[in-house]
Formats: sequence, C-alpha cells, structure tokens
Amino acid sequence: MLGVEETIVGTEAAQIPKQRGESLLETAVRYAEERHWDVFPGTWLEAAEGVQRCSCGQVACAAPGAHAARPDWATQATGSATVARRMWQKQPTASILLPTGRTFDALSVPETAGFLALARMERMELTLGPVTLTPDRRMQFFVLPGASVKLPELVRKLGWSPASLDLTALGEGAYVPAPPTRYGSRGAVQWACRPTAANRWLPDVEELISALAYACGRERDR
Repeated sequence: MLGVEETIVGTEAAQIPKQRGESLLETAVRYAEERHWDVFPGTWLEAAEGVQRCSCGQVACAAPGAHAARPDWATQATGSATVARRMWQKQPTASILLPTGRTFDALSVPETAGFLALARMERMELTLGPVTLTPDRRMQFFVLPGASVKLPELVRKLGWSPASLDLTALGEGAYVPAPPTRYGSRGAVQWACRPTAANRWLPDVEELISALAYACGRERDR
C-alpha cells in the first residue's frame, strides 16, 4: 500500500495533497480553502488495549475512524477554512469527510473495475476529476453534481440493468472520506487521481459512464 503522501496516477505537482507530516487539521483547511469543498469532521481512532478502535464505540464498526460522528453531519459541513480550523482544533484526529451532492457527486466502483476504467479513460484521453481509493477497495470518481439522478437511465441506455452493476452514485445526503483519513488498521484513503489545477473543473457523469459501466461489467463477469 502506498504512503498517504503518494498518489497512484499522475506526477503533476498539485496544490493539495502535501500530506507527509501534515495534520488532518491542515489538510481539511486546505480542502476548504484551495478546492472550495465543504468538509466536516467524522469519527476518529482511539487506542484501547493496544488496538485502534473507532470513537463511536462499536467494536465491529464497518469503517472505524472514517464515518460521520453525529446524525446532523450535513448541517455541520462547512466550506469556510476558518470554521474548519475551529472544528478540527476541538478534535485534531477526526477523519475528514466530504459531503456529496454539493460541489460534486461521486461514482463508486470496486477497486479492480476502477483501475480498468482509469486505463480506458487514459486511452480515450478523458479529463478526470479527483479519484479516491479507500482501504475497503473502492474507488470514488468525482463528477459534477446531479450524477445520482442521471446514473440509472445512463446505465440502461448502455444496455445494462442498474442493479446488475456494482456502480453507485453518491449524491445529496451522502459523503466520502478524504485522504489521509484512516480506516482502523486497514490503511488510509489515498488519491488515485489527485486534485490539480487541471481538474478543478469536473467532468459530467456522461463523460465517464461508458468506461465505468464497461469495467464494472467485466468485473461482474469474472
């Protein structure tokens, strides 16, 4: 697994991430300040009997240290760097979560399908937005808001049943964990395609759906 300061695709210098030695607070502030993303603090990891456990208290937590800490998280999310700094000063080890359905939606696919889709998109010379890779082996492709509404019909037009593909859109009411948030002992969220000046303008779901649906179809038939 790569270190949190590294990326998987792309060598271009970026404004965000610099994460070697950088605190979660500093990173959250820069997401708000440089990318104008809303952010909010989630749960965090606590050491208990030598084991890293989620602050939510659930021993079998599915995403330890990487999920919303309170039910009203949507009202807590902010695009203000000043407010973000204040929130993380209260809990410096809180995870960084980004609400979808605001400045972006996210298309979520299995890791193997995501890498296949990235290769196809590169050959097609598509301009990608940021893409994250999580320790639970999922990739999230950032696209313009509205993808969650459009996705089912777009998949049908390509000849697939939406329920047959492991391809979902995260829109209003959902969120994604951002690098360098950690999932317990499983590792940290990373950038598969990091935020750069070149991808500040996000693609629409229509631009990526063909490659993603094809890759998910291949993954299903394996």
